[in-house]
Amino acid sequence: MNPFQSFVSDFANLVKSARSFPLANFEPAPRPTLSPGSPKALFFAPHPDDECIVGGPALRLLREANMDVIDVAVTLGSKQERQPGRLQELQNACRYLGFGLVTTAPGGLSRISAKTREQDPAHWAACVKVIADIIEAHQPRVILCPHDRDWNSTHIGTHLLVLDALRAIGPAFECHLMETEFWGQMDDPNLMLEISEIDLGDLITATSFHIGEVARNPYHLLLPAWMMDNVRRGSELVGGQGGQAPNFSFAVLCRLRLWREGRLTKPYEGGRQLSQASDLRSLLQ
Repeated sequence: MNPFQSFVSDFANLVKSARSFPLANFEPAPRPTLSPGSPKALFFAPHPDDECIVGGPALRLLREANMDVIDVAVTLGSKQERQPGRLQELQNACRYLGFGLVTTAPGGLSRISAKTREQDPAHWAACVKVIADIIEAHQPRVILCPHDRDWNSTHIGTHLLVLDALRAIGPAFECHLMETEFWGQMDDPNLMLEISEIDLGDLITATSFHIGEVARNPYHLLLPAWMMDNVRRGSELVGGQGGQAPNFSFAVLCRLRLWREGRLTKPYEGGRQLSQASDLRSLLQ
């Protein structure tokens, strides 16, 4: 018998069987004890559930670097009738992961897109001020947000919003900017982070708290396949063409840059592939 046929069948059967797993009925995952002065990381999430789907780097910052990770709910989705429910789901997901949560406005910010930035500068400026005020209040060591070509209009809008807020704050503020990807792939990531089986299991579990979303589309069950493909891509996009693939099962790809003196700079040349055993804090010195 061809073992690769069984290999594929086992994958398909695992996903099918997981469709019957319970949703949202789980106690919070273990969370490290943080000191009052722990450095902060702000995760600017375009939609509720992004904190789970692309939250691997944030979870590693919490669990390995003992950073106080706070999810900033930029929007609560475009359907007003779902916004209260989505906020409750988001609160439950953040509680499970151990993330803090900050909301931007009742119902979240609206019309966060490049089109709004161009056509409604007054509305955009008000949204930029909201984000700038949150950054100034928390003084994060790390900011996470989507990259500038992440396909979805709100994801791209969130990237522009965060960058405009950083410019508005002025050149004295410094942080690391970790850009994530989901809908649109980056051409030039410079960091591949291994995601452990435990962390990935917790991210999938947290995503299940977004019941209204995964009930119509169980995308949480496809996160392992996506993270496996990230290993394939990252082996060469980050490690260099023709490079040796690391022994990772799951990974996420990021672009890590430093915001300093009012502009983005590279913290290092080339790319880094950081295993679960590597010290994430070494990147943030």
